[in-house]
Amino acid sequence: MKLMMDFISRFDSTFHFDEKFVVEEGNRFFLLNANLKKLAMEGFFYAGTYLGKVKKDRFFPSFPLLSMMAEGKANKMIVDKKTEWLFICGRDVFKQGITKVVGSKKKGAYTLIINQHGECLGFGRITVDLDETKRGVAVRNISDIGDFLRREKAR
Repeated sequence: MKLMMDFISRFDSTFHFDEKFVVEEGNRFFLLNANLKKLAMEGFFYAGTYLGKVKKDRFFPSFPLLSMMAEGKANKMIVDKKTEWLFICGRDVFKQGITKVVGSKKKGAYTLIINQHGECLGFGRITVDLDETKRGVAVRNISDIGDFLRREKAR
């Protein structure tokens, strides 16, 4: 649980939930409502909203968790249509493709990447102080919604 909360805090996010409704099952975390928590038996495979998993002392978030974080206060960038497409293809975000920044603009900060419709596409880490640069790579892509399809293609 601590690793997940540490991950969320990297985005200066105000997202929070009642920890009594978070269930860990085999290094995976799920958010359950009160009724579902009563019904969930030990050893279940999937229930409620999947939040992410811990692997080798590192938290890997789910896209539903990232979307929930994006709904509230958090570091996020809104990108144009071309940058949206490139990002979900695994590319980094260039300064020219950013239409709005909410939260930190500092090098090293983690940020959610949001399209023009308010949908969370993934997240990355800012590579330069955004106020001090006009061009070039601004955010290194860490995880995006296209990753699943790219992994399927590799099989």
